[in-house]
Amino acid sequence: MPEALFGEQRSRFHAQLLAEGILGINAKGVASNADSSSKSSQAYAGHIARALRAETAGERLPGQTAGGQFEQACANFLSETFTELGHLRPGEWTIRKVGGRGMAAGVSGYDQYAHLVDLNAAVLADPSLQAVLGNAYAIAPDVVVSRAPVSDEEINASQWLVDDDVAVHASLRASRQPRPLLHAVVSCKWTLRSDRAQNARSEALNLIRNRKGRLPHTVVVTGEPTPTRISSLALGTGDIDCVYHFALPELEAAVREVGSEDAVEMLQMMVEGKRLKDIADLPLDLAV
Repeated sequence: MPEALFGEQRSRFHAQLLAEGILGINAKGVASNADSSSKSSQAYAGHIARALRAETAGERLPGQTAGGQFEQACANFLSETFTELGHLRPGEWTIRKVGGRGMAAGVSGYDQYAHLVDLNAAVLADPSLQAVLGNAYAIAPDVVVSRAPVSDEEINASQWLVDDDVAVHASLRASRQPRPLLHAVVSCKWTLRSDRAQNARSEALNLIRNRKGRLPHTVVVTGEPTPTRISSLALGTGDIDCVYHFALPELEAAVREVGSEDAVEMLQMMVEGKRLKDIADLPLDLAV
């Protein structure tokens, strides 16, 4: 039997990480996503790297470089998988890595958050508002999935459903509003070794508080090898939909092989509690 497309694309995703030096092993045998000060992190990461056939390379890439390339690899994977689900989730979809920061790079170009442009202008014009609001409304995601609004001709293709007098405020109608609809925000964290990893949770809360309309899927993809650090984002509900690991079966095998009983239980709890999944699960979850 030929390999399933999602399995093939998962292998290509890992191959990109290896080819670009995002995932590798240095001369001391430490994998690039390992915490060199943690023996357990080194053990888990090394096990995963060997399972994915990483070869010994130079020193790890600078954090910002590795992070940006990991974001692009995640965007590439979604572009090759989610777009194959048109029979489950029809629509004209765009998947892209967001470049830069600031209002122009944020979510204000999408229908649910277009009002943030006016809010930003008001804040810039009034220092007192800036003191109250700060930049809590600024949302600059790593990877976004969006859907184009649909023409009335397409909506009415099989029968006469809408006209100029009905459903005149529906965001899906291109005749009523031209902006794309934000379907998903993907935060990509190659590792979770600083408080900045919690930015994903803050960003998710801002998406919830500042939207006008449907809340987009809000997920995190990570290459972190340590279950306790993954749990800092995965456990709990209400902000992030779910955390997706770049190599979950390989992580599970690593923890079973070299991890403590507590680590095995922690990882099992997150998986069975539907708080941690593999990246191959992500495109199907976005089709819901």
